[in-house]
Amino acid sequence: MKIVMAIIKPFKLEEVRDALTSIGIHGLTVTEVKGYGRQKGHTEIYRGAEYAVSFLPKVKIEVAVPSDQVDGAIGAIVGAAKTGQIGDGKIFVTPLDHAVRIRTGEADAAAL
Repeated sequence: MKIVMAIIKPFKLEEVRDALTSIGIHGLTVTEVKGYGRQKGHTEIYRGAEYAVSFLPKVKIEVAVPSDQVDGAIGAIVGAAKTGQIGDGKIFVTPLDHAVRIRTGEADAAAL
């Protein structure tokens, strides 16, 4: 089992959710986050004054998937989140040792 974590642009969230659902991945955790990568923020003008926005709003999606579905999940996220512009985001995959569904007590892959 693996955790697939993706940092994406907020307006792409629905498209990514739909893409994951279409390949049979149900259930994800979404967190509103702020950060920057190579673009290092940008400047905006508010009431005539220019100021720097160092941390850009992003959305972090975390999905627990069986190991054999990792490539499909990554492909779905990339396909739905890609705009071709700087700041599209990143995907990270980490191992998941154990999972338990609290309601039923199911463990590991059955709990996903």
